[in-house]
Amino acid sequence: MLAGKKAVVAAITNRFSLGWGIARALHEAGADVLITYQGERTERSVSKLAAGLPGCRSAPLDVQIEGQIEALMETVQRELGGLDVLVHAMAFAPTEALNGRYVDTSREAFATALQVSCYSLTALAQAAEPLMAARGGGSIITLTYLGGERVIPHYNVMGVAKAALEASVKYLASDLGRQNIRVNAISAGPVSTASSRAIGGYLVMEHHVVAASPLGRRMELGDIGDAAVFLASDLSRGVTGENLHVDGGYHAMGTTLRPDEGE
Repeated sequence: MLAGKKAVVAAITNRFSLGWGIARALHEAGADVLITYQGERTERSVSKLAAGLPGCRSAPLDVQIEGQIEALMETVQRELGGLDVLVHAMAFAPTEALNGRYVDTSREAFATALQVSCYSLTALAQAAEPLMAARGGGSIITLTYLGGERVIPHYNVMGVAKAALEASVKYLASDLGRQNIRVNAISAGPVSTASSRAIGGYLVMEHHVVAASPLGRRMELGDIGDAAVFLASDLSRGVTGENLHVDGGYHAMGTTLRPDEGE
């Protein structure tokens, strides 16, 4: 489905990352994939993952370091010869900002969360625009969560960052649409990753979502990866500015009980 497409997935931490599930799915669909890592701490593990996908490359990217996004795009042009698909799979907030009350969030924690989790999408889109335009368009995909729409315990400033991210998707879709560059988000249900496990009470929340969702099962990396393949492919050529929920239908429920449990 993605034969001939050039794709970048930024960023991946380990084999449990949503970004890795997406990179693997894009590769299986025929895309030429480059994945990024942040710093020396994850370079070895991510490079090893890349080696497991024939032809997959890896490159550094820390969006808080000036010039690294531009350097990445130079690498993309040199290694891939262009860009059709960009996956923004990064988010971060200081651990202390995910505990206690949102009202107690510090200015520094707020700025860090919004910079890394939200503005980085805009910065990457700026750099990717000329590469995608040169190939007649492209698809930009980011990852969000229901905490950007509703209050989720212990999500705090990340919920605010995700709300801003979802608004950015719409504005970017408007700005880039006439160049046939589509911008969409995947709102993934709870998936056990290193990031999700940092949220207090995560397992309780996951069990609740599974019990209350129409499909009644956990979301897996493959569920998110396949949704990304759809958004990256020409099958979604008329879809932009969208927030695609891949959460077993949990977002549609107005009660903590499934209909058949309330009888």
